[in-house]
Amino acid sequence: MLRRSPLIATLAMLLILSAACTNKKSVNPLANVGSKQPDKVLFDKAMDAMRHNRFDVARMTLQTLINTYPDSEYLARAKLAVGDSWYAEGGTASLAQAEQEYRDFETFFPNMPEAAEAQLKIANIQYEQMEKADRDYTHAERAEEEYRNLIMQYPDNAKLVKEGKLRLLEVQEVLAEREFDIAKFYYLRMSYPASIARFKSLIDKYPLYSRADEALFLLGQDYEGQIAQVRSRPNCTGFNIPRGCAMEAAKASMIEVLTKDASAAYSQIITRYPLMDREPDAKKRLAALHQPIPRPTRAAVAQNKAEEESRRDAGTVDRLISAVKKGPDVSQAAKVGEPTLVDPTPVSANQLAAESMREALGLSTNNGKGEKTLTIESAKTGAPGANEPAPRSDQPAPAATNTNPFAQPAATSDPNELQPTAPAATAASTSTDANALQPNLASQTAQTEPVVPPPVQINEIQQEASSSSGGQAAASSGGSSALASDKDISSSKKKKKKGLKKIFIL
Repeated sequence: MLRRSPLIATLAMLLILSAACTNKKSVNPLANVGSKQPDKVLFDKAMDAMRHNRFDVARMTLQTLINTYPDSEYLARAKLAVGDSWYAEGGTASLAQAEQEYRDFETFFPNMPEAAEAQLKIANIQYEQMEKADRDYTHAERAEEEYRNLIMQYPDNAKLVKEGKLRLLEVQEVLAEREFDIAKFYYLRMSYPASIARFKSLIDKYPLYSRADEALFLLGQDYEGQIAQVRSRPNCTGFNIPRGCAMEAAKASMIEVLTKDASAAYSQIITRYPLMDREPDAKKRLAALHQPIPRPTRAAVAQNKAEEESRRDAGTVDRLISAVKKGPDVSQAAKVGEPTLVDPTPVSANQLAAESMREALGLSTNNGKGEKTLTIESAKTGAPGANEPAPRSDQPAPAATNTNPFAQPAATSDPNELQPTAPAATAASTSTDANALQPNLASQTAQTEPVVPPPVQINEIQQEASSSSGGQAAASSGGSSALASDKDISSSKKKKKKGLKKIFIL
């Protein structure tokens, strides 16, 4: 009996401890609320099934929770977890179902903080299905749209917006690479208007593209190619110049316009991308075209330096992986700067060609359709009578006649009718009275004469002092508008040129 008493006491203690553990309140890590309700039990079972990759069991448990307890505090999290189960399962069909679940979550719970998370996951679904730039770009365009929606709809969620901007820059790098390949395709086949339209759209829409300097350089080469074509044509054929044109004058005007456009493209390389590889080539082309070479500002140098330093150089392993994987290589995408959130107006090749031609010929567009309109004004004169001489150009125009048959005839004055006398005439005809008050003619004359303001006094000494002090302040401040020196540009370049293929049109 004595031996059994310690055993009985030990069993009693174990029963007490197990009862205490059973009655302990469990805490939900998601909702941070202690509960022993059945909806909490269902939610925990679903989370445990997801951790063990039993996604079907997890979705059935979550759906039971949603249908059985519509007022549960776990309803929103259960709805989001259904989408997470499809997302974690992977596969094209599962990702499409996950996107639908996330969109339903945004529809039913738009004001919850998790709505931004659902929108980010929708964009990530499209991001993970992106292909290379030379293949189908449907998922890339949809990813761009979804990341833009995240940034514009949930600007208060700084953490997710920052992640969305970085992903958006990578997506836009892929789309910009696609536009570059198409524009270069047209350039190599000397379809210059189509190439110009693509390059201009690329620069306007994706200024942070890693090969923006190359795009601008080829844009200038497009214009120089058109200059060579204009010079090689013996007549106006092929340029839509109207008949009877002054051929040499038209060709000279076209060359002047194309030279201006080419120099603008080369100058943009120097002023916006001064640290990139095509900057020395742009200076050479400007010198060959006898155009002034601009100088970038210190702010432009600092901006371009930050962009270049944020790009990651792809190593040998990265290149091998990129060659076999389905997705694109986004290592060259910038990690700083603001992505483009609104697409600019696309550039049309036909519109560019028409505008260049009209500018070269000195024509102007009077309507919004890009067409020249003529307005002819003619003076309507009546035919002379039988005994009237023909009208002469040095004679004044005849008075306008009233052609309205219902208009009232003009009143004619009667010579016997008393007419009122003008005050000036009455004053002039009356005799002057010596005792009458006379107006002060001096003051009246002074009032009628215009008052001439005194000449403006200019203190030249103060003006020179202020201008010199302002120049010293601008030079000492070193603001964003200050021009960068050659030393600033050379010290900011961190890597040598990669041996780009240079294409010059002589």
